[in-house]
Amino acid sequence: MSTITESVDVNVDVRTAYNQWTQFESFPQFMEGVEEIRQLDDTHTHWVTKIGGAKREFDATITEQHPDERVAWRSDSGPNHAGVITFHRLDDHKTRVTAQMDIDPEGFVENAADKLGILDRRVHGDMERFKAFIEKRGGRETGAWRGDVDRPGS
Repeated sequence: MSTITESVDVNVDVRTAYNQWTQFESFPQFMEGVEEIRQLDDTHTHWVTKIGGAKREFDATITEQHPDERVAWRSDSGPNHAGVITFHRLDDHKTRVTAQMDIDPEGFVENAADKLGILDRRVHGDMERFKAFIEKRGGRETGAWRGDVDRPGS
């Protein structure tokens, strides 16, 4: 299992950054290798990815979500991964978005990508593309979901 942590400072307020991150179906516009995400209900998504020629489909569950603070998930099938995105207000118009992910690469290609640092660079690139995506929109999110999801056992 590998842990990847990346942060990016975006020039939008914390509410806008968080709102955009809750729009999972927009992820293919800034996440390399993500071909499609379907939101099945408030806490379940279905992902289609293609990394290094390996196409994967898997389901994931939102395990915790609090507006303007955090979104956490874990995979239910396919590659084993989990993570959390946190949102930190730096000032009225700037937010630090931090991704922390635990990934268990599957197969030769994914293990090689992990060992060579390719997965780290991909997450870094995804965060930079998120910054460009939301800033290019003039700080207007494509939608929002402001519901709370409490951590299991809370």
